[in-house]
Amino acid sequence: MSTRLPLAGVLRLGRPSDIWFKPALSVVAAVAPPNLALLVLGRLDLAMYTMAGSLCALYAHNRPYAARARALAWVILGMLGGLATALLTASLTRSAVVLVAVGAVLAAVQKVLCDATRIGPPGNVVLTFISSAALFVPQSPDRIPGHLGLAAAAGAWAWLVGMAPGLLRPHGPERRATATALNAAAAHAEAHVGGEDTAGTHGTAVIAVRAARQALSSTTGTPLTAAHLALERLVVRAEVALAAPSDADPAPLRDWARQVRGNRPVPEVPDLTGVDSEPVPRPGPLWHRLRPLAPLALRTALGCALAGYASLALGIGRPYWAVVTAASLYQADLALTWGRGVQRVVGNLLGVLFFAALVPLAHTGEVALVLCCLALNFGAEALIGRNYWLGSVCVTPMALLITEFAGFQQPGPLITERVVDTLVGALVGLAAAVVVPHRARVVRAERAGPRTLAATGSSRGRHPDQRTGKTTEGVRP
Repeated sequence: MSTRLPLAGVLRLGRPSDIWFKPALSVVAAVAPPNLALLVLGRLDLAMYTMAGSLCALYAHNRPYAARARALAWVILGMLGGLATALLTASLTRSAVVLVAVGAVLAAVQKVLCDATRIGPPGNVVLTFISSAALFVPQSPDRIPGHLGLAAAAGAWAWLVGMAPGLLRPHGPERRATATALNAAAAHAEAHVGGEDTAGTHGTAVIAVRAARQALSSTTGTPLTAAHLALERLVVRAEVALAAPSDADPAPLRDWARQVRGNRPVPEVPDLTGVDSEPVPRPGPLWHRLRPLAPLALRTALGCALAGYASLALGIGRPYWAVVTAASLYQADLALTWGRGVQRVVGNLLGVLFFAALVPLAHTGEVALVLCCLALNFGAEALIGRNYWLGSVCVTPMALLITEFAGFQQPGPLITERVVDTLVGALVGLAAAVVVPHRARVVRAERAGPRTLAATGSSRGRHPDQRTGKTTEGVRP
């Protein structure tokens, strides 16, 4: 057990992302206007629906703006689809057994679609949180269009917030990814020349170069600018340095990286395209990418359903917390799933303690409640890139405070239910991961990606979390 499911390193903090403040500020900018408008109108009870749309601003921060526009639009449509299904189901039945079943199926669909499309962090968890919570809110058919309208309006605002930085730096994401690849290749070359252990620098450089290639390739279908072509030539230089570190000069690589990060013209270098480099292969049809994920869908549906029913059996009034906990666990293999479970439990337990300390302030009035939620949104997004458990310390009290938009509640029962649902969801979710086999062949192929890149300079392989530089399948709440 200790060999396959390790604890060492699971809670270790990573370095913050270079743009940690950008998604944090974006989510505040997306959440604040709708919530403040509802506060002025005296309708904070509707905040759950505007939050559904606003939280779409969490996605696609490292994608070029043309690709980001498409990705955010699909996320908003996916959010509205899940929310509509949940609201319609809630209006037709109050059977908790049926609601948990629908929530589990929705969680499975959201998980496989997010993985197949490689939408990136925060993945399926935010979508599952929205749809699962909506299932357990009393609903009537005549109110559904208005609630969906609020979510759509907030989603449109979130889309504008996500696209706004492109007005100042239209190539910002590609520039950042290229600069990171150049610096990582320079660090690997320096370690190689200095006779140091290059395992760590090589892995970091592989991920960085792949991320830069993916960022540049995601603009396919849009007219290529001179800046884009210049960035591609710089990424080729990073690939060449990675393939032959003994022949690479780190100094120009770092100098190019400094120039690329700003708004200055992209440095022009001789074109080496074709030297140990291949374009990122275009993904196949969505159906072909969904088929290998059938075991993952079964694992997610089974784990979420059993977690929800276990919560109901214990008399918990909000079984969707157990459903969301189970849905948040599933990663590429059992060891990663175990690690995510440990992070989830630790983060949530610390989070409920933070909630207990914060709730007296939040209960001083609706303004304080809204401001606390905004601060927690910022903190969650600023910290979650360092480790999932650290971000969960802010996500957990935020989720608990959202339940109070319709009216203040006694904190004791809220804390108890959240702790029980976290433990139940984690234990049952892990049990489902053991019962339903993982995609062994897919995992082996994905893990071969870095070796392939090292040999050829190509960027095939797993989709990296471009906020943390680690391979992952998404985070949150």
